Amino acid sequence: MSLAEKYPQEIEKILAKYPPEQKRSAVMALLYMAMREEGYVSKADKADIAEMLEMTTTEISGIIGFYSLFHDEKAGQYRLQVCTDIGCALRGADQYLADLCKELGVKPGETTKDGLVTVEEVKCLAACDKAPMFQVQSPKGIKYHEEMTIAATIDLIEELRKDAQEAK
Repeated sequence: MSLAEKYPQEIEKILAKYPPEQKRSAVMALLYMAMREEGYVSKADKADIAEMLEMTTTEISGIIGFYSLFHDEKAGQYRLQVCTDIGCALRGADQYLADLCKELGVKPGETTKDGLVTVEEVKCLAACDKAPMFQVQSPKGIKYHEEMTIAATIDLIEELRKDAQEAK
């Protein structure tokens, strides 16, 4: 089922906010809407959005690739995104990411065996002075975690696991 068939009223409201000749400006709102159910934008959804906005799927993919809040691949229930930009790297973010991945038995971009957490390397979360830091994207939203240690991060992940079990 296409996005237009699933969310006709919502799409109409989003597009109504922009003049017809500027409808491309609705791309982020439509991407966010498309991600809501599965946590990523499928190939079919990219094609639907591209058609609605008279863009190419390559342009849509470029926007998804640029912003760390948009995804085009399925991942864990929680996306733990570690900033490794230069400011964070100077405060140990690269080593933190390597140690975290080793502790979890994954590489950046991979998901833990239980399917709960995907660890991602991202650039610039605007908290360089608080590195190592990361944001967690989940169905409940986004939360920053600053001045983190591996032990504190593992404790957080254990809490996420517990919450996921209770939700079942």
